[in-house]
Amino acid sequence: MPFDLATTDALLSTTRAVRKRLDLDRAVPREVINQCLELAVQAPTASNSQSWRWIVVDDPAKRLALAEIYRKGALPYLASPLKASNEADPGQGERVRDSAQWLAENLEKVPVHVIPCVEGRPPAGAPAMISAGVFGSIFPAVWSFQLALRARGLGSALTTLHLLHEQEAADLLGLPDNVMQVALLPVGYTRGTDFKPAVRPPVAGITHWNGW
Repeated sequence: MPFDLATTDALLSTTRAVRKRLDLDRAVPREVINQCLELAVQAPTASNSQSWRWIVVDDPAKRLALAEIYRKGALPYLASPLKASNEADPGQGERVRDSAQWLAENLEKVPVHVIPCVEGRPPAGAPAMISAGVFGSIFPAVWSFQLALRARGLGSALTTLHLLHEQEAADLLGLPDNVMQVALLPVGYTRGTDFKPAVRPPVAGITHWNGW
């Protein structure tokens, strides 16, 4: 099957973490979320376990409760000293912090919250192979989901700060003990679709061939 590389490359290079450009006033139909999830679960999983699970929250009261849990983790984290910014774009760190602060303050207004989960969790002290298999069975699907959203005019951002209070979220959503949350994605249509590639350092400086 021939692919249009210009279109494919544009999709891959402009699927950004979207926060402040999420449209808080436009509803997201459930069928659109379902379409994107159908594509997401085409992603590979360790040993073909197909262990991904998805919690989609569009109920306003539950979105507010999730936002309050998120803020308990996010606000102290965002108040901590700023980490070193990308040398190729010195202002990037401050822009990201400002955007993350806005999301924390407005999360409940985002039309849909999607919480990707995986059945099972690495036991304490598990070897790297086990942990890699567990997380490698969900994050490829998460990225596919985000790409599918972008192709349909929606945006998202992969956040994890609510996991500082993971059990509270699990209790709110009625998750079984054997289901592990790995992220929270705020999802909405975007205001405009003119996203651009981010400034990144050259890959030559971070790529090692045949050894370090």
